[in-house]
Amino acid sequence: MSLRFWQRIRLAPGVTLNLSKSTASLSFGPRGAKYTVSPRGNRATLGLPGTGLFYTIQDRKGARAATPTRDKLSLGFFWRLVTSPEEKALIDGLRALSEGDEDAALSHLEAANDLPDAAWMAGMIRLKQEAFAQARVHLESALAAGGRLGALLTKYDLAPQSTLPMAKGIFAHISPTERGTRLALVELCEASGDAEGATQHLERLLVIAPEDPVVLLSFVQIALDTPQDHDLLDRVIALTVATQNETPIDTGILLYRARALAVRGLPDAAIDVLTRAGRRRKDRPDRLLHQIRHDRAELYERVGRKAQARREFEKLFVEAPEFEGLAERLGLR
Repeated sequence: MSLRFWQRIRLAPGVTLNLSKSTASLSFGPRGAKYTVSPRGNRATLGLPGTGLFYTIQDRKGARAATPTRDKLSLGFFWRLVTSPEEKALIDGLRALSEGDEDAALSHLEAANDLPDAAWMAGMIRLKQEAFAQARVHLESALAAGGRLGALLTKYDLAPQSTLPMAKGIFAHISPTERGTRLALVELCEASGDAEGATQHLERLLVIAPEDPVVLLSFVQIALDTPQDHDLLDRVIALTVATQNETPIDTGILLYRARALAVRGLPDAAIDVLTRAGRRRKDRPDRLLHQIRHDRAELYERVGRKAQARREFEKLFVEAPEFEGLAERLGLR
């Protein structure tokens, strides 16, 4: 069976930057999936492409009178006298970004690359431009700063967020923290064909964010690319043992858990996991549910339950007649 379901998509088109001119808010993210921080309250919006379903979480606690972003990013004359050239460049870069001048913003931010916050912002812009090598240099520099990352942005009361496409239908909200930067580097390494680099960042993420379902989804997806590594597959099985089918991300994780079990010679256990994964259909992408049905049908066939396999394949054909190789399998072509 095919081991890869959620093909990773090109990272850069899902990275968008916008600094609001009306209030001190900063919103990053592709259409339908973004996180906005503002004095009016924080909100997270997550959409599942192709389903028309969106999730928004609003938190108005702590809202205060709005301060225009331009005012926050303006350094008065006397303040500039005691501000380093690099910090001035960071602020000038953020001002340019808020005014929509991405090239000027990048020029200022890269001039202040010794500041981890400037490096992080420059890295996100370079990702947007698909300049992966330059983006990696900036993000690794920001990551190396440790606890200093995010400090200057906090000083100016700004909380940048970015939204990265981890897989089809799955987005991760990130910020200038170790977790957020490593998640960006995982996707960047994947886009650059550096599986070893991606794995190294994921190993660290499993230490600092072991409960993060996006981290777990990324890890199991990469692990299943090397099905001959039985120790790695056993880690997937161990790490996913507590996964409940509460969200679409959980459903995807269960699919990979079932695949790991199947490769390790436990097809009946894999069938049980797929059956559980397929029970929840609300809010799940059709493509994910179709893949679950297909994988379960293949396993039925593998254990000799031919009639059940045929029924599953026929049901799948009714739902998705265009599913790759299905018509041929059913003898319809």
